[in-house]
Amino acid sequence: MITSELPVLQDSSNESGAADTVSLSVSVSELEDPTDTKGKKKRGRPGRPPAANKKPRKSPAEKATGGAKGRKANGVPQTNGEGGDPVTLFEVVRMGKSAMQSVVDDWIESYKQDRDIALLDLINFFIQCSGCKGTVRIEMFRNMQNAEIIRKMTEEFDEDSGDYPLTMPGPLWKKFRYNFCEFICVLIRQCQYSIIYDEYLMDTVISLLTGLSDSQVRAFRHTSTLAAMKLMTALVNVALNLSIHQDNTQRQYEAERNKMAGKRANEKLELLLQKRKELQENQDEIENMMNSIFKGIFVHRYRDAIAEIRAICIEEIGVWMKMYSDAFLNDSYLKYVGWTLHDRQGEVRLKCLKALQNLYTNRELFPKLELFTNRFKDRIVSMTLDKEYDVAVEAIRLITLILQGSEDALSNEDCENVYHLVYSAHRPVAVAAGEFLHRKLFSRHDPQAEEELAKRRGRSSPNGNLLRMLVLFFLESELHEHAAYLVDSLWESSQELLKDWECMTELLLEEPVQGEEVLSDRQESSLIEVMVCTIRQAAEAHPPVGRGTGKRVLTAKERKTQIDDKNKLTEHFIMALPMLLSKYQADSEKVANLLQIPMFFDLDVYSAGRMEKHLDALLKQIRLVVEKHIETDVLEACSKTYSILCSEEYTIMNRVDIARSQLIDEITDRFTHSVEDLLQEAEEADDDDIYNVLSTLKRLTAFHNAHDLTRWDLFGSCYRLLKAGIEQGAMPEQIAVQALQCSHYSILWQLVKITEGTPSKEDLVALRRVVKSFLAVCQQCLSNVNTPVKEQAFMLLCDLLMVFSHQLVSGGREGLEALVFNPDSTLQNELLTFILDHVFIDQDDENQSMEGDEEDEANKIEALHKRRNLLAAFSKLIIYDIVDMPAAADIFKHYMKYYNDYGDIIKETLSKTRQSDKILCAKTLILSLQQLFNELLQDQGPTLDRTSSHVSGIKELARRFALTFGLDQIKTREAVATLHKDGIEFAFKEPSPQGEGNPPLHLAFLDILSEFSSKLMRQDKRTVHMYLERFMTFQMALQRDDCWLPLISYRNSLQAGGDDDTMSVVSGYSSRGSSVRSKKTKAATPTATVAAAKRKLPEAEESSSSSADMSWQHQSMQTPVMMPSPHLTSTMMRGPGDMREEAKRGRDDSYMGVYALPSDSQQHPHPHTLPQTPQLHQTPIDYNTQVTWMLAQRQQEEVRQQQERAMNYAKLRTNLQQAIRRGTGLMEEDEEPIVEDVMMSSEGRMEDLNEGMDFDTMDIDLPPSKNRRERSELKPDYFDPGSIMDESVLGVSMF
Repeated sequence: MITSELPVLQDSSNESGAADTVSLSVSVSELEDPTDTKGKKKRGRPGRPPAANKKPRKSPAEKATGGAKGRKANGVPQTNGEGGDPVTLFEVVRMGKSAMQSVVDDWIESYKQDRDIALLDLINFFIQCSGCKGTVRIEMFRNMQNAEIIRKMTEEFDEDSGDYPLTMPGPLWKKFRYNFCEFICVLIRQCQYSIIYDEYLMDTVISLLTGLSDSQVRAFRHTSTLAAMKLMTALVNVALNLSIHQDNTQRQYEAERNKMAGKRANEKLELLLQKRKELQENQDEIENMMNSIFKGIFVHRYRDAIAEIRAICIEEIGVWMKMYSDAFLNDSYLKYVGWTLHDRQGEVRLKCLKALQNLYTNRELFPKLELFTNRFKDRIVSMTLDKEYDVAVEAIRLITLILQGSEDALSNEDCENVYHLVYSAHRPVAVAAGEFLHRKLFSRHDPQAEEELAKRRGRSSPNGNLLRMLVLFFLESELHEHAAYLVDSLWESSQELLKDWECMTELLLEEPVQGEEVLSDRQESSLIEVMVCTIRQAAEAHPPVGRGTGKRVLTAKERKTQIDDKNKLTEHFIMALPMLLSKYQADSEKVANLLQIPMFFDLDVYSAGRMEKHLDALLKQIRLVVEKHIETDVLEACSKTYSILCSEEYTIMNRVDIARSQLIDEITDRFTHSVEDLLQEAEEADDDDIYNVLSTLKRLTAFHNAHDLTRWDLFGSCYRLLKAGIEQGAMPEQIAVQALQCSHYSILWQLVKITEGTPSKEDLVALRRVVKSFLAVCQQCLSNVNTPVKEQAFMLLCDLLMVFSHQLVSGGREGLEALVFNPDSTLQNELLTFILDHVFIDQDDENQSMEGDEEDEANKIEALHKRRNLLAAFSKLIIYDIVDMPAAADIFKHYMKYYNDYGDIIKETLSKTRQSDKILCAKTLILSLQQLFNELLQDQGPTLDRTSSHVSGIKELARRFALTFGLDQIKTREAVATLHKDGIEFAFKEPSPQGEGNPPLHLAFLDILSEFSSKLMRQDKRTVHMYLERFMTFQMALQRDDCWLPLISYRNSLQAGGDDDTMSVVSGYSSRGSSVRSKKTKAATPTATVAAAKRKLPEAEESSSSSADMSWQHQSMQTPVMMPSPHLTSTMMRGPGDMREEAKRGRDDSYMGVYALPSDSQQHPHPHTLPQTPQLHQTPIDYNTQVTWMLAQRQQEEVRQQQERAMNYAKLRTNLQQAIRRGTGLMEEDEEPIVEDVMMSSEGRMEDLNEGMDFDTMDIDLPPSKNRRERSELKPDYFDPGSIMDESVLGVSMF
């Protein structure tokens, strides 16, 4: 009888790990005779090589009494020194140098001699495999229950590290896991005939593993569960062997009994009966063991808190069901896998799916899985959309296996849920869905019948119907622009179908025969699109854009396949493409797709195969297409095809170049005459004249993009059209747009010719004249009434300013200095105005009339894409210092409002500008906030509501800007200090419109500026604070009204965390949290703390003593950015007036403030800050005297409060020590806790220990004790402060 002596402990729920699960499949071992093991050669200790003159093995008694050097007297195995051979089972398995069969045989031999000693070795093996340093001694094994042994091992567990052998990284420990599993399987296999039935070995091992699997220690639970599951797998293998033996014995018995009475051997019948009875008893015993493991371990651990443990259980139950399906493949065991399909960890769900795949692969098991399939099919189908891509892939593969096993198992809705995944951006998911789609729709169920039908219809390929079905699927999916994704998904499973280009061209060119349906226009377009995608996939041999991380290196086999496919498609389409173009030359969509095919040709085939006549046919068809169409995509496809065919590396270049030149000559002549006619008729031009100019200009523009047409001098005609349009104002917008684009291409081709050769001065002057005139035309077009013309002119302006910028002369091209253009302020302002008027607009207001229309949604997306391009073009000018950086302030201020539309562009612009000039970028950021603040003042007046959404929006924008400075304060030190300097100057720049005694007009801006205070270094906070006080008067420091709160909060933000963390009398004292920490240094006594506080210099004395270092006038080593700098103003901001002259003089000459002291009757000093005097009328004193008097008062108040805090600290420390000493588990070697300030400086000044004690933020952080013998049960790895301290101990509220 197998019983567990361990109580069931509470499962741990907050542990985590990252151990990989290694699958170990156990095959059915060959039948072995029970007597075979007795005759085997005996081997030495595990892992120890046999010696030539081997001494006889010592008896277990000699080993137990210390006769062997490798053991202690208590029977615990030890190592023979650091350099000795491994002598424990754990060391042998860990090293993996010995064959596992030999290790197990040696252990079995020792078990036969002394089973207690051998079992002790095995128990310590499991303990050590868990990472526990403790060992079970012989007296513990004989006198203690398993529960007591496990508790003892738990107390001695080393908790310094969370790692243990099963989770340790590296190949050694990965191999150990495999060896560990193999040892258990080999052990059971070698003991399966006798030892496992002795009611001692298996009872002890299963009881131990059951107890360890209930432990709160993750290492014990993980290791024992893995061992138990592998033990169960080995027992299942034994049970399977016994079942086979029983069946064989039963057949022998039946055969012998059916013999005639004279030939029947009764003795053999009795032996067979006896053998059958013995096998049945063994089978019952094995089932008892498996039942104990399943109910004692699996049922609890398959829902363990640790995902790795759950995954182990699910993986092994899948092995059991596949190995011994008669016993385990039923609903009683399948339900655990079905329930775990809902596990929250993808690793466990993945194991469930793989276990089920192994079952569904076997068609014979489908009847037993029918009920499970019906119950959990919906869950499996939903897992195809799992957030873990690996899980989704395996779910799709499982659905495919279910489909192969039973066509009726899946409904149409289930299949449709998988169909759309062929368009997934994640390629493994799409490929798995493509395999499912192939199995469901595109696999030929009767290939011979379909081939015979194709021959009767005169078709060379039997794939016609499948291609029709593919086209129908593509159309019904309503994702027509994703044909490349569909082809890529089916490429691995349906290559034969997708590469059947002969069948595709047959369907497109030949008339349908009897029994075939005619392809509709949409079906023909879709088939052409799919065909072009298959050609691209075969020629490029890599997935489309969006699938995969990039082009991978092809293997030799893949490279050969690619070359063969390219030759095959070239030979076929060289002849077929002219015919296809001839048939569909009137359809722009089909022609644009077909003209992509020559891109993938091997053009050497034209000359090598003497197929020039097919080349002439192709060129003739392209010429006809150019003459018939003016659609941009068709013309660009023709231009690109000519460009590919004109490559100099091919011998066909001359033939194609002649055809191209003839075509351009003809179009240019028509264009020149059309322009003359249009300019002569001017306003009297009719539609035919306009169409003639537009059609020819579109063709020339498309060709000028890919071909150098400068010898036809198209710029002159285009420039005349543009000038005429500007002067007369009646030029059609399409002609203006095309003329701008064609002129732009002409300028770029001229620049290419100059940069590739050695230009003369005349060439440079001529090109500069052309560029200058074109830039002037584009600048004038920015005020055009037609939006497309303005947008085209803006984009071309940005592109040309980028091309002809100062970077043109880089890389040794100093000779091109004459071509560099720098935009003047007028052009910069016009570009910025265009951005503000055409980019930062509300799209919904623009399109309210077409709300809800699907086409309108597409138009909105297209318009947004266009606006993003406009903003990106202008941002590049800022990034590359072509447009002044302060212009970016008008862009940065829209970061929050238009975050969804342009947030990524603005953020990237901000990042790039900071890389080029940190200080100027900071000035630009503060300028953008100032602009928003001025706009808010204009809308709401001088009195702002600090709680309004508009103010909160500006503060949130400032917070986002502050986050962009990062964590490295040293790199951004100067920039942040400059930002504060400009912000302070802006806040005090304008006096109050309500008169003296009121806060400055922009004082509320300090609320926004305080968002950047956290980015200042500690020493810079003090410097900025001193700079702030230069703008303040004595009366400002005493104000407590709400209108002065921005100043108070900003001063507080500067003083928090500085070198002197105490706050001034104006803003109060800082309240800082403290923490109780365990340190070996003793806390400062109250007397020492008070003395240290008395030694602290007053702030006035520190300021005077270090004036050479801290003042703005003499800061040679301090923040250098506080030097006077020019004030930035945006080209779009109309700021208020300049500061008054007396304010400037005051700031330059030891600034005394903008405001004079108010009358005596208006002064209301704070009772704690000013002494009570009978005089109500006082003579104003100078600013330095005021500050000195205030500092003296503050010092006295600080000393008094420090003394009070020191006394409170002494009481707290005494109570704290008593509370900790009363706590459980704290040993004598643990140091006393020290109450330490969390903001303590690196110098460790002890006077800061008692400042700002705040028990609401106290945290107890004690190190774990290294000795756990005092514990009655396992504690968590870290002390819980609530477990050793409560409110009654300290007398204060802890949390």
